[in-house]
Amino acid sequence: MTRIGRSDLDILPLSLGGNVFGWTADRDASFEILDAFHAGGGDFIDTADAYSAWVPGHSGGESETILGEWLAARRPSNVVVATKVSQHPDFRGLSAKNVRAAAEASLKRLGVDTIDLYYAHFDDASVPLEETVAAFGDLVRDGLVRFTAVSNYSAERIREWIGLAEAAGTALPVAVQPHYNLVHRNDVEESIIPVAEEFGLSLVPYSALASGFLTGKYRSTDPTGQSSPRAGGAAKYATPQGLAIIDALESIGSAHGASVSATALAWLRMQPTVAAPIASASKVDQVADLLVSARLDLTPDELAELDRVSTWTPATA
Repeated sequence: MTRIGRSDLDILPLSLGGNVFGWTADRDASFEILDAFHAGGGDFIDTADAYSAWVPGHSGGESETILGEWLAARRPSNVVVATKVSQHPDFRGLSAKNVRAAAEASLKRLGVDTIDLYYAHFDDASVPLEETVAAFGDLVRDGLVRFTAVSNYSAERIREWIGLAEAAGTALPVAVQPHYNLVHRNDVEESIIPVAEEFGLSLVPYSALASGFLTGKYRSTDPTGQSSPRAGGAAKYATPQGLAIIDALESIGSAHGASVSATALAWLRMQPTVAAPIASASKVDQVADLLVSARLDLTPDELAELDRVSTWTPATA
């Protein structure tokens, strides 16, 4: 178990991504995935109010609705639910009024009294940051949210948020959700991790498997013929360096009897300030592999080898 920042949220160091619920996993498949995750010791689930508004015929909130139905049906113990605000078609942006309305809508869909971890999904430069910080603090004060967090924020804006919250004596964020994985490292390691270390924040990285590339299933830059919706996103990483990373993951994973994806997630989990990588599963038989990563400890030499092959160079930009 690990703790998220300076909160009292203790979790298995793996977060199940809810972006697929209602998209590539229907309600029944989502229930099976959630059941398997919880049965395997998983207790941290990540979603957002906008999931899955990008799907034709969807309006946003589908993932929260399915998760809420599962919570109501199963009544699982000690589950930590994280969701986000700013991208739902009906609740765009981070004005105080919108943040409050979006949180109330999320609570209704999830069927809970309090959101455990509430993220500002994307920065909103059109709203004074003081207003957003105060709005999040008010949600904590009023019991709608336990802890606050930020996603996709720059290091400078995280510092600014913390300074404003400290000055106002309101809730401080406990986590940051950046795009971070073995093929997307530099900006996080150079700017976000130092801020997280300074202020006691935990990283909960998304795209932990690089749109599926770090499963080892996509080894061509041509996504043609791939049935997965993620194939196009994964194909762009199939550079010589990207394929060298997959080879290293295969070699290291085989020494532990672990898959490429479990090994990639284990590397990410073991990086400074990372509390739990986010990984999703569209099929129930993928869940066990994800859970392996939460308990897989790589050796210093293995970590160093993965660091070496994944270090960015201009030739692979």
